[in-house]
Amino acid sequence: MMQSTLKYVGSLGSAMDFAKVGRIEEWIHEYLLSDGNNKAFSDGLVLCKRYYLGPIEIPCALLCRCCGPEENMKFRVNEGGFERKVLSLMSAISAGKDLPPIMVNYADGQLTLNDGNHRFEAYTRLGKTSCYAIIWTSSESEIKEITEKLLGH
Repeated sequence: MMQSTLKYVGSLGSAMDFAKVGRIEEWIHEYLLSDGNNKAFSDGLVLCKRYYLGPIEIPCALLCRCCGPEENMKFRVNEGGFERKVLSLMSAISAGKDLPPIMVNYADGQLTLNDGNHRFEAYTRLGKTSCYAIIWTSSESEIKEITEKLLGH
């Protein structure tokens, strides 16, 4: 059987195409090593077996940022740069641009935003109540648990 030929694009549509043929992990690493500019995250994901769900639409209320200019952020960044990026993404979203899904870890019953803090902030400022995410875990039982919680199966 001939393997489907997919071309990586840093978009939700591309991620969904890869997911449909069981290659979402490949898309994730392509994204993180190129458009996502997050090699450290890619390197961390390959340290052990991971399980993935998505991309799926999830309520924004389930998430909070861990990166931004605020003092309480785990990863603090320059306020001006953060604002410019968020405003640019808000314009892109309003224009209908196909942005990549955010990436979220599910562990110990909690969802943690790992990649996509600027996109997530743009969605929330625009009043979006949901966004597309790829959820990853390090255990098969946790991927089953979050799948049931979010999808009911």
